[in-house]
Amino acid sequence: MNKDNIILIGMPGAGKSTVGVVLAKKLGYAFVDSDLVIQSREGKLLHEIIEERGIEAFWSVEEDANASIDVHRTVIATGGSVVYGRRAMEHLKQIGVVVYLRLSCDAIADRLGDLNERGVTLREGQGLTELYAERVPMYEEYADVTIECEGFSIREIVEHVCKCVM
Repeated sequence: MNKDNIILIGMPGAGKSTVGVVLAKKLGYAFVDSDLVIQSREGKLLHEIIEERGIEAFWSVEEDANASIDVHRTVIATGGSVVYGRRAMEHLKQIGVVVYLRLSCDAIADRLGDLNERGVTLREGQGLTELYAERVPMYEEYADVTIECEGFSIREIVEHVCKCVM
């Protein structure tokens, strides 16, 4: 199996899609946003899937979509909840280098608007702080490389990723 892809994981608002596009251009790679793959497959926006089916069903849809990605020389920006799908994460680790874009909870809160509109999967009564505390250990577990993004520009983050994975 070829590990010629770069998979970006991290909290919603961490910059996975933005960094992913710039990184792909710099490397001459293709770019895939797995949230867009899900929306295309389902014919619905993320928040519509969550509202209609609930977060557990959404995670199942997300896991199936990510586990089926078959690309080469591609930067893949995943949704923040991808780490709930073990099968998807094992597949992504097989096909590429998993890079965790780390930001503080405060920085994430500053970047995010309406969590529901963004399709962020929150359990009943769960806030951003609890979600952050729940997910960070999973991001750290799956990451091959962790990139600190606090206080760095997109260009600087892309350079850090390149140094660490190429």
